[in-house]
Amino acid sequence: MTAMTISQLARSGDVGVETVRYYQRRGLLADPRPQKSRTSGTRHYGEDEARRLRFIRSAQNAGFTLEEIRELLDLDSNGDRARAREMATARIEALDARIAELQRARQALASLARDCAAAKKGPCPIIASFEAC
Repeated sequence: MTAMTISQLARSGDVGVETVRYYQRRGLLADPRPQKSRTSGTRHYGEDEARRLRFIRSAQNAGFTLEEIRELLDLDSNGDRARAREMATARIEALDARIAELQRARQALASLARDCAAAKKGPCPIIASFEAC
């Protein structure tokens, strides 16, 4: 693969250029420009950076924070599978809790929608329940 510009790299990861720069500032992606030309010059990226960007985006989609993603990237280099599994298990537990919370919210809203459909007079149960909060 030929070298990519920052905009090509961003497109390959389905992010904006500013997101790539943000990841660089956070230390998740390297800035490929030589140290002395950091204020100007074109950045050129290869497949390794594109793969790393896709990893970051996939980990974010799984709900990991940028700090957790940094740790996962470090774990990859030192082969600490036990810690990676521990992080994945913790993330699964957090997702399960969020799913349960969303299911409760859905059930409450479905009940309010049924009440609203059944009540022909008086205040709408949906609006009334939100006003009471």
